Amino acid sequence: MRIAFFTETFLPATDGVVTRLRHTIEELRRAGDEVLVLAPRYPNGGPDSYAGAPIHRVFGVPFPPYPQVRLCPPHPGIGRALKRFGPDLIHAVNPFILGPGGAFYARRNEVPLVASYHTNVAAYARFYGFGFMENATRSWTQAWHNRANVNLCTSEATRHYLLSEGIKRVRLWPQGVDARLFHPSHASPRWREKLSGGRPGDKILLYVGRLAPEKGIESLKAALSATPDTCLAIVGKGPIRKDLEREFAGTRTVFTGLLTGEDLAAAYASADLFVFPSTTETLGMAMIEALASGVPVIAARSGAIHEVVSEGENGLLYEPGSDEELAAAVRRLLGDDALRRSFGLRARAAAEERDWKTSTATLRNYYEEALDLRP
Repeated sequence: MRIAFFTETFLPATDGVVTRLRHTIEELRRAGDEVLVLAPRYPNGGPDSYAGAPIHRVFGVPFPPYPQVRLCPPHPGIGRALKRFGPDLIHAVNPFILGPGGAFYARRNEVPLVASYHTNVAAYARFYGFGFMENATRSWTQAWHNRANVNLCTSEATRHYLLSEGIKRVRLWPQGVDARLFHPSHASPRWREKLSGGRPGDKILLYVGRLAPEKGIESLKAALSATPDTCLAIVGKGPIRKDLEREFAGTRTVFTGLLTGEDLAAAYASADLFVFPSTTETLGMAMIEALASGVPVIAARSGAIHEVVSEGENGLLYEPGSDEELAAAVRRLLGDDALRRSFGLRARAAAEERDWKTSTATLRNYYEEALDLRP
């Protein structure tokens, strides 16, 4: 099969969408499929290929509130790249600016279109001062997704939401995790020293993800003050890092910047608890990586979170916006070492049930479905 991906974000950017795409491309290539990636061109460059799949870079302009995001209108070079590649199918990932070009070229090339939904862009509009565009964004999303032969989403909660929004032909694309990389064995005293700012004997709370307004990271001050001798490590980069550094000034908080690969795996495994306050997730890749690392999760009760965290088994949920419930959950797990270890063992067991090979095999079945639905 020859698959062309249109994606609004890819390497060297790092987020849950990029992580999913990387592993998916690796598995598709192992299965013998040919892949072309059409993705934004970034000022700091980026690879020309990944796992043997060429990357065609498209010019874009930075989104002012979040310059790391590139807005890439379709370009004639896309048509030439597709003509050379000759796809059997086009997969538009999070179609919004570049992705709708996938619908245009699918029709032009008379091939099926698959679209996958990963981000609630309409909800994010509120956090970046574009709340007045929320309804228009929802209509835009519906219009482009309904041009697809098959639509994919990453959780049952998101599937129900998309159906309620009038989006048709929605299928669940299951999540995977690299359980070999993210493993409890990567815990180390050296990383506890780093994450705690030189206080490795303290209990360590960990957040991993984009440093962005919609993540609600400032609410973690309540978690930090819940118990004595507790510190917080914030891993990631994003447009509000300086704001967060001011917000957490004077607290036991360490900002590590972006971590990847074995460094990220060691950070997860060396923490005591993973805390995740976001209420806008369509799934939550970082939570799954934490579970695979044997670290219990405390997260806001919203959306698809309950599909990742089994409350009372591998983590605890709290009411969004309730600092009291967040602090109580942190006190409960940090104050009971035996319970926290038990949660960690069950966290690892739950993560071992997810893998990218199975996830991608399901995806290929959806591709076959789209090919059968081709006019």
